[in-house]
Amino acid sequence: MPAFNIVPFVSVENMMRLVHAVGIEALLTRLAAAIAEDFAQWHAFHKTPRIAAHSPDGVIELMPTSDGTTYGFKYVNGHPSNTVGGRQTVTAFGVLADVGNGYPVLITEMTLLTALRTAATSALAARHLARPNSRTMAVIGNGAQAEFQALAFRALLGVDALRLYDIDPAATRKCLRNLAGLGFDLTACTNTAEALRGADIVTTVTADKRNAVILGDNLVGEGVHVNAVGGDCPGKTELAPEVLRRADLFVEYEPQTRIEGEIQQLAPDHPVTELWRVLAGDALGRTDPRQITVFDSVGFAIEDFSALRTVRDLLAEYPYYEDLDLLADPDDPRDLFGMLQRARPPRPAA
Repeated sequence: MPAFNIVPFVSVENMMRLVHAVGIEALLTRLAAAIAEDFAQWHAFHKTPRIAAHSPDGVIELMPTSDGTTYGFKYVNGHPSNTVGGRQTVTAFGVLADVGNGYPVLITEMTLLTALRTAATSALAARHLARPNSRTMAVIGNGAQAEFQALAFRALLGVDALRLYDIDPAATRKCLRNLAGLGFDLTACTNTAEALRGADIVTTVTADKRNAVILGDNLVGEGVHVNAVGGDCPGKTELAPEVLRRADLFVEYEPQTRIEGEIQQLAPDHPVTELWRVLAGDALGRTDPRQITVFDSVGFAIEDFSALRTVRDLLAEYPYYEDLDLLADPDDPRDLFGMLQRARPPRPAA
């Protein structure tokens, strides 16, 4: 009989091995393709805004979805002050399971995987929303996401010039160091306005859990595409509302983005377009080179589902995982107590 108790587990170490075996940009491209495929099946998925538990220090969230055959969820936190104590702002793990029997088929770290899928989603959206032949991107916020965003935009759009700014110069130095030698034209900037000079695309990816104005209305000119990544929970925004009112707005799942995204600043009936409609050809993306477009990205469970199934499929070629003895598996499914009793240590001799 098969061992139903064994579940593949991808640790952080094995995820890093997998990413390098596939190649970072190749994996980003593959993730973007998987997300596009799943968004094309939008109506097959169970969809709900993520389940969030907020505290003064941050948020812990569950992100579930299912296509009727496979179920996936991600546990993820967001605690901006974690870096003070040497911890990550965002950490995550995920599970993929068989809907038919409820058994998990994969458990994996998702801190690295979330960074990769977020960047892949950003670039996938920009491929439809940015001006053709966009090559220069300003990255405002040079923390843990910045390099992934840069590599995804090069892999999918050919972006090769980056203008970097962070209120913490050490973050920009880190980003410059990590991207050095990878073929980018890199410019460190001293403020947001300088970073936006000549940029076709602006990525905002900051971490503060507050209503901030990272991008003011006076900075956003005609034709720019804004990839707004950092605002992803109630009370946390990056763009001035005037920018949003001048732009055409694109979101992942409107009921969730109304709560968590930049558009929480707007009237509940302000028009937005869900990205899946653009990918499916049901709605237009960019229609004019002078148009301002904003992808108000908060992350959605279907993207995590796409990432999880991509990892599951890759493990057949790259077996970078451990077998995890996760589930009780008695010989007789009705005799769970008997299995427990048979594992009882022998009593010491009198």
